Amino acid sequence: MPARAATIAGSDSSGGAGIQADIKTFQECGVYGMSVITALTAQNTLGVHDVHRIPAAHIAAQFDALEQDVRPDAVKTGMLADGGTIHLVSERLANFHWPNIVVDPVMIAKGGTVLLEENAVEQLRTHLLPIATVITPNIPEAAALASIVIHSRNNQLEAAKRLHDLGARNVLVKGGHGPDKDCSADLLYDGAEGWWIEGPRHHTMRTHGTGCTLSSAITAYLAKGYSVLDSVIKAKQYIHMAIKYPIAVGNGHGPVNHWATRMLDRGEDSLCHYIKN
Repeated sequence: MPARAATIAGSDSSGGAGIQADIKTFQECGVYGMSVITALTAQNTLGVHDVHRIPAAHIAAQFDALEQDVRPDAVKTGMLADGGTIHLVSERLANFHWPNIVVDPVMIAKGGTVLLEENAVEQLRTHLLPIATVITPNIPEAAALASIVIHSRNNQLEAAKRLHDLGARNVLVKGGHGPDKDCSADLLYDGAEGWWIEGPRHHTMRTHGTGCTLSSAITAYLAKGYSVLDSVIKAKQYIHMAIKYPIAVGNGHGPVNHWATRMLDRGEDSLCHYIKN
């Protein structure tokens, strides 16, 4: 039976982020992809134009259908929208004991649309972080969740420590919003040790779905049995290639290239390296 991964997130009608990006990434990383859809968005590369939230009863029914037949080996969460959905999702995940939970705390879309209600942030902290195997906030999300201003790598590490104290077993504070113009430095922290996972920064508008794609790649590799550190390194390599070799779709923030793994066969430099903190 193939390794199985599930995404619990919103749908992106333009295909660049959300459920669609996750399923594409699962496929490219060699796992069988499944989904629990929490919201439908009317969205394209120019922005999010409308959001329809899925009723709680139907979200629960999707969970139950997977539990009864095709339980995942790893699962990720993305857009959860509100506190009620977060409570339902965290309750189902805890009760079903699904392994390898990757939490991507989606809070704001690239165009600025708020995707998580302000009063739901505390629900995220108290219900979802304590059951997370890995949490993958970007710098603004980590700053909001940890109540800290992040301007440096030391701030990044402090935020990671605070989020670990909230219960997340591993914290990956992504460096895409960091000050370094040439390098994107992500910090993985497990409560005892930290690793800086670095890759070159690519200056491009085609970054729609970056966070979804990275977190779903981590989920896929966890489903296949890799360690957290190895899963993060392999996922960083995947997103590096996905941004380095863009595809021309849309007139705004275009999507990353989910066929990136096929580029590896060309012998290109897919460099990512890590440094123990």
